[in-house]
Amino acid sequence: MTVEDLVKLAHTALEDLKARAIVEIDVRGKTTVSDVMLIATGTSSRHIKSLADHVIEKAKQAGHMPLGIEGHGRSDWVLVDLGDVIVHIMTEESRDFYALEKLWQMEDGEAS
Repeated sequence: MTVEDLVKLAHTALEDLKARAIVEIDVRGKTTVSDVMLIATGTSSRHIKSLADHVIEKAKQAGHMPLGIEGHGRSDWVLVDLGDVIVHIMTEESRDFYALEKLWQMEDGEAS
């Protein structure tokens, strides 16, 4: 499965269950951990868990086993590692606090 296919699969899965403010960030050349990060907002801890479960289910149906899931028991942030694509699903408060978009969209050469 290509990176683009994984991004589309995860993005569609998030849209299926009404994730909010879905952002795709290309991090190639900025990290060796992944190529793309998807960041989405869930409206509650139950919504976040459902979104993560749906992304995992859709990936498995497509024959792609997730490499890991972090924070599944937490209520404010769940990470689904699809290898070349990492999906962050967060509450609005956690998303504002950690500001991942700002961190990863900084221009090369800017201090973090």
